Amino acid sequence: MSRRHIGLAISIVAVSLLATAPGRAQWIVFDPNNYVQNVLTAARELQQINNQITSLQNEAQMLINQAKNLASLPYSSLQQLQSSIQRTQQLLSQAQRIAYDVQQIDRAFATSYGPATSSQSDSALFAGAQSRWQNSVAAFQDALRVQAGVVGNLDTNRIQTSALVSSSQGASGALQATQAGNQILALQAQQLADLTAAVAAQGRAQSLESARRAAAQDQAREQLRRFLTSGQGYQSFNVQMFH
Repeated sequence: MSRRHIGLAISIVAVSLLATAPGRAQWIVFDPNNYVQNVLTAARELQQINNQITSLQNEAQMLINQAKNLASLPYSSLQQLQSSIQRTQQLLSQAQRIAYDVQQIDRAFATSYGPATSSQSDSALFAGAQSRWQNSVAAFQDALRVQAGVVGNLDTNRIQTSALVSSSQGASGALQATQAGNQILALQAQQLADLTAAVAAQGRAQSLESARRAAAQDQAREQLRRFLTSGQGYQSFNVQMFH
């Protein structure tokens, strides 16, 4: 309130006081300066109260925002992601014949995929070739099973991605937004794990097939050597086919 408005109010009050006592010779003592000072003091106190109210409102809003920032995300995809990873791990652990084990691989390449020697019998060579062929067929089957499992996880990943994006967009605070982002990163990690498993299974099958072909070529050379050096070798002779 400006001093001009305060002075106008004082004048109106003074006129009113004079008008209430017509015909009297008495005057009411009125100190305008004291009145103005009182009004200014009341105005300052009212402004301080308003400032305190505004400060309390700001503090209350700050507490509300902090509560929102500390609120945990109500949605969690951890269980679904763990289930998907466990299914892929189970498929990898069911690898037939030669598993994903370094020692077992070394033993297989020292025996079944080792070089053919003259000390091995023909039946042993045949059994080794059959074993290697069975390893390749089993590895291709394992690769297809892992790929099928990865494809089966795609629908679950789609549902989880949609739910996490919705949760992230509707997050009420920093903590919820961070948790939603972390779960999206976990989903991407699970997808990378599926991709790694599929690539590993396919690579295993191709490696075993390449090893089988290399072992077959080595065995073919050994069998050819035996054929050419066995006894007196091949000799032609006449054969009568029809009587």
